Amino acid sequence: MNLIKIKGKEYPCRVTMGAMVRFNRMSGYDVSEMDSQSMTDMIMFVYCCVKSACKADDVDFALDFETFADSLEPGALNEFYASMSSGSSSEEKKTV
Repeated sequence: MNLIKIKGKEYPCRVTMGAMVRFNRMSGYDVSEMDSQSMTDMIMFVYCCVKSACKADDVDFALDFETFADSLEPGALNEFYASMSSGSSSEEKKTV
């Protein structure tokens, strides 16, 4: 399971169908239309992945988007996208 540390706490973080639905509702467009040059889009997608994974795993996650963004370290964002492009399996335990 991929994990991400926010405000000193680790949360599950993975791409789910729910994350894509959340992203669409928040942004008004599909993940496939996401602007990879937009920091807001990139952070929003990670937020949606964390929120969805927490919901699926019954993990409390009460951060709103701006609090999440304020607390997200740039290295964690980079590692999330690096793990996506490297195709790491959901069986691996990886902390970003």
